[in-house]
Amino acid sequence: MPTVTSADGTTIAYEHTGAGPALILVDGAMCYRAAGPMRPLAALLRDSFTVYTYDRRGRGESSDTRPYATAREVEDLQALIAAAGGQAYVYAISSGAALTMATAAVDPRITKLALYEPPFMAESGDDTRAKEYTQRLNELLDAGQNGDAVALFMSHVGMPAPVIDDIRAQPSWATLEAIAPTLAYDDQLLAGGRVPHDLASTIAVPALVLAGGASPQALQHASKATADALPTAEHRTLDGQTHDVSPEALAPTLIEFFGT
Repeated sequence: MPTVTSADGTTIAYEHTGAGPALILVDGAMCYRAAGPMRPLAALLRDSFTVYTYDRRGRGESSDTRPYATAREVEDLQALIAAAGGQAYVYAISSGAALTMATAAVDPRITKLALYEPPFMAESGDDTRAKEYTQRLNELLDAGQNGDAVALFMSHVGMPAPVIDDIRAQPSWATLEAIAPTLAYDDQLLAGGRVPHDLASTIAVPALVLAGGASPQALQHASKATADALPTAEHRTLDGQTHDVSPEALAPTLIEFFGT
């Protein structure tokens, strides 16, 4: 298993497949290489790119260093860009989009970026809900109630209570509890759920912001607001897709965008 060492000493585990220009895939909350959408997506992109997937800090086979700061996760992604040859395209989903934007704003080695449904949900006007989630999430994590923190997150993103209860009864729940502290990292990246306009205005590389046509209106609105804030971004909708986007539906669009 290859690794890179971030600036603060954190070990970041990654893998790569395929041949061609480097393309790094960045997960959202609670996902990592062994549990998330990126390995299936990488398999569909490997004929066009050298595709890098990695475990964000505190997840999978990567280590962690406290205290957390957005700048430290930016350094993780920068270390992977260096390992990929010194420049890369980047695709990110959900809260991973916020990390990618923060990195692209300070590192010109990201030459193109594609973002799927950045969850800046407060763009729909519901700032109170985001603040209440942040407060309760930190209370639960500080108290060591990792399982309740995971359940809170699932509820926050719209998962019905009976479904959460079913998942909580599965053996895999322990794995989710183990990475629950990283929920606070993603929440910090989203900074209250508003598009970071000042930061976005500095990102001049070609960008594509995608949304699913079957996703909640708040996510579609957040995606459009993100595209509007990026100086060179194009916005597209993938018909019939939700936040759990199908790799088969997504891959052709990414190949087209990054391949031109």
